[in-house]
Amino acid sequence: MMRNEVLHGYLIHHRKYREKSHIVHLFTQEYGRVDGILRQIPPPQYQPIRIQATGKSELKNFTKLEILNQPVFFHGDAFFAGFYLNEILLRLCTLEEAMPQTFEQYQLILLQLQQLALHEQAALFLRQILRQFEHVLLQELGYAIDFSVDANQTAVEALQHYQFQLNDGFLPVRQASRSTLSGALITSMQSYEDGRDFSLEQLQLLGKLYRQMISALLGDRPLKSRQLWIQSTQT
Repeated sequence: MMRNEVLHGYLIHHRKYREKSHIVHLFTQEYGRVDGILRQIPPPQYQPIRIQATGKSELKNFTKLEILNQPVFFHGDAFFAGFYLNEILLRLCTLEEAMPQTFEQYQLILLQLQQLALHEQAALFLRQILRQFEHVLLQELGYAIDFSVDANQTAVEALQHYQFQLNDGFLPVRQASRSTLSGALITSMQSYEDGRDFSLEQLQLLGKLYRQMISALLGDRPLKSRQLWIQSTQT
C-alpha cells in the first residue's frame, strides 16, 4: 500500500482513461515500474518528474505532479531508441519491484541519447549504449549469463558453435547457422568488466544474443518500436 508516497522517475507510457484522466506507467527510482491514474495532462517522456502515489491496488492514484527539468526532444535514431527503451521497460519489468541499477542506467542513456547527433561515430556509439542498457536490465531481471560454460556445464570452446536457450544457456550444435553463436564470440565476454565499454567482438555477440533473449521474454508480441525503427530505415 502507498499513502502519499513521493516517487521520482519518468513516464514510459500513457493512454486516455475516461474524459479527463490517463492511465500512466512510470519507471521510478523507488519502486521500479508503477502504474496509476493521473487526472491531468501527462508529463512529457524522458523528463524527470516527482509525483505522489496513493492506493492499495495495482493502479495507484497519482497527484501533485512536478516536472523537474527542461523539455527533452529526440530525433532520428535517438527517437526510436528512446521509444525502444520505454517499451522494453513497460513489457519486461515486474510491477512495483525496485530496479536501482537499471534506473541509474536509464538516466545515463537518456543523457547519452541527447548527445548522439554530435558523436563522430554515432551508429557505433548507439550500439554501445543500447547493449550496456540491455546488459544491466537483463542482469537485474535475473537473466545474468555465465559465458564460461555451456548448458552441460562444460567449458565453452572457441571452435564450437552454440544455440542459446533462455532457460538452459549455450547448447552445443554440430553446424553453424544464422541463429547460432560462435564459441570464440562467447568467450570474448569472459574478460568483460561491468561498466566498461564493450569491444567490437562483444558488441557483435550481444547484439544477436540480447535480441534473442528479449524476444523470448516478450513471447508472441513483438516490439512496436523495433518494427517502426526498421520501417524508418526502409523509407
